[in-house]
Amino acid sequence: MASSALNPPEYRKTFIVRVQRDAKPSVYPRHNHWYESTLRSISTASDSADATSGRVLHSYDNVFHGFAAELSAIEVEKVRSSPGVIAVLPEQVRHLHTTRSPEFLGLKTGNSAGLLKESDFGSDLVIGVIDTGIWPERESFNDRDLGPPPAKWRGKCVAGEKFPANLCNRKLIGARYFCSGYEASNGKMNETTEFRSPRDSDGHGTHTASIAAGRYVFPASTLGYARGVASGMAPKARLAAYKVCWNAGCYDSDILAAFDAAVADGVDVISLSVGGVVVPYYLDAIAIGAFSASDAGVFVSASAGNGGPGGLTVTNVAPWVTTVGAGTIDRDFPAVVKLGNGRKISGVSIYGGPALAHDKLYPLIYAGSEGSDGYSSSLCLDGSLDPNVVKGKIVLCDRGINSRAVKGEVVKKAGGVGMILANGVFDGEGLVADCHVLPATAVGAVAGDVIRKYIQSAEKSKSPAKATIIFRGTRLNVAPAPVVAAFSARGPNPETPEILKPDLIAPGLNILAAWPDNVGPSGIASDKRSTEFNILSGTSMACPHVSGLAALLKAAHPEWSPAAIRSALMTTAYSHDSRGETMLDESTGNASTVMDYGAGHVHPQKAMDPGLVYDISSYGYVDFLCSSNYTAKNIQVVTRKPAAVCRRRRAHIGNLNYPTLAAVFQQYGKHRLSTHFIRTVTNVGDPDSVYTVKIRAPAGVVVTVAPERLAFRRMGQKLNFLVRVRTEAMKLSPGSSVVRSGSISWSDGKRDVRSAVVVTLQQPL
Repeated sequence: MASSALNPPEYRKTFIVRVQRDAKPSVYPRHNHWYESTLRSISTASDSADATSGRVLHSYDNVFHGFAAELSAIEVEKVRSSPGVIAVLPEQVRHLHTTRSPEFLGLKTGNSAGLLKESDFGSDLVIGVIDTGIWPERESFNDRDLGPPPAKWRGKCVAGEKFPANLCNRKLIGARYFCSGYEASNGKMNETTEFRSPRDSDGHGTHTASIAAGRYVFPASTLGYARGVASGMAPKARLAAYKVCWNAGCYDSDILAAFDAAVADGVDVISLSVGGVVVPYYLDAIAIGAFSASDAGVFVSASAGNGGPGGLTVTNVAPWVTTVGAGTIDRDFPAVVKLGNGRKISGVSIYGGPALAHDKLYPLIYAGSEGSDGYSSSLCLDGSLDPNVVKGKIVLCDRGINSRAVKGEVVKKAGGVGMILANGVFDGEGLVADCHVLPATAVGAVAGDVIRKYIQSAEKSKSPAKATIIFRGTRLNVAPAPVVAAFSARGPNPETPEILKPDLIAPGLNILAAWPDNVGPSGIASDKRSTEFNILSGTSMACPHVSGLAALLKAAHPEWSPAAIRSALMTTAYSHDSRGETMLDESTGNASTVMDYGAGHVHPQKAMDPGLVYDISSYGYVDFLCSSNYTAKNIQVVTRKPAAVCRRRRAHIGNLNYPTLAAVFQQYGKHRLSTHFIRTVTNVGDPDSVYTVKIRAPAGVVVTVAPERLAFRRMGQKLNFLVRVRTEAMKLSPGSSVVRSGSISWSDGKRDVRSAVVVTLQQPL
């Protein structure tokens, strides 16, 4: 007893260990035996056999060679010094980046030609969705008129709780789940609230999977909103679900195991609507898994994150990942606030229950003026509202801390009849429609101030403030569209500012897609409503649009690499809206910039025939890492390539053959600033074609291109060109920067191959 008290159990955390592929001693028949033996030999626990049991959480063989295990601090150092070990990475926890979009993108089934027709709707392609699992019974995942899975498919349907293996079909051809990392950090899962199987208990994974590859379903709607036909981007593409996200998040060791399985199974596209803190690529499990997936020919798209509208918020920034931000489509769900003074204020909502009376005004209060703790009550946090004050009233709540739908639940529990949810200054004017549990609407920051002032003035005049909410249903052909969603994460790229991120944007606001039976549309536990479809917003919804489009492009052009597919999507993207003007930023109402939308908004039909592509091999990415001053060991962690790859003279970082060109100048007293970019384009258009360059230089920048004419004689031919950029330093305060953007376009008279040119001037501190 005394000995136990003096030697408490050591605190262990999960680590991911990368080993050299050929380092396994021959005495061990399998890598797993070697890993377990190594752990036993370095264990610091009192009973080493007991301590080792269950501590090898995952063994990786495809995108990564190594294992995940729970280790103490002392054991980490011992493992690091073990023969054959390249790196030991700490586990990170990631989080989710939470029908009309195919039509908005120009993908219509009636077209006799076009991307859907040319690709046979993606029927021989497999999209792997790494997310919260899937609800397989949804009509979006039916397999009518689909043939057997592609011959190359090696995956399987892993049975589990309420998920027998026969739930897979010719549409959902694979399903797996990974929870060892999650349970190592959180203890055994609560199986009354989560399924130990690929079945989705959250809704996010079902939603994203059906955006990427849902079948045509009619009629489709959420609580009567957005009625019509629902379909994914690649309606005949096959799906494989890899469940890695649980109640407490998505753990790196599980995500890496999903990448490992997906590549071994034979997916063509990986869709990942998950992200976390940006770290160097050699510490980033998503970047490491995605590199090996790309090396195997798998296109990886990932959500940019929902940290907008602030700068430097973009995540999943590795250049071998296609990083997707979010835009609006031409549909919204207006819900108008009518105040007692006659003023009407625009808002948005998805509310399908009994409405408030149009001809009656209800007492209106601001929650922040009523609670004992003004801060908690202003945000309508749980338990912060006094039922004696709230009962029978519409309550104005501020956005923040708890979820938007939960605020409505708090108001409803306190006896309120309705809620107005006001954006804060940081949220700006960007609005997200939610499936509320009571009559509610969301309004912008300016409107929130107007309503607060009305309440204050009404109190002073001794005539109580009153209001009602009028729900207008679904409105189509909203202009302008697209608009960059306020929440969409923005550049510059925090890890490599010379690589413009996000790469592009796709529909991500108020997107209708499939939803499980066991989760109410608001996503809160008390919501017992059931709906086959739900409307969600986030870069999580934008990412699978691009995943599905990538599958269609791969089906139409099987020879294209992941980099070629991304290039086609980026160089044909557009930055104008339905008015023909630069897309607006939803948060401010002003024009957006390349830091908001990257190359622009996806244009699927043009992407099918881009003319030229900027291709990148795995060795191109290795050169990029060499130019990033990574050590040989760090590069090996990411790429599995030997250290010798960096022996030749290093190019500058901007010479990665990326479809955008970004120069970052530090103004260390220099007056004249210049750099150059070397690019190689591959002809995927007409055999005999001539492209001439059009330059739109950023303000105050001189851009030259040599040669100005590229003459191709055959398909697949590659030609190089040189871009020189010159500018002059400008007066900036210490620590500040200025960004200027333009473009270069190669045109053959039929196609325009556009690349953004971005110049950033930074004044050091």
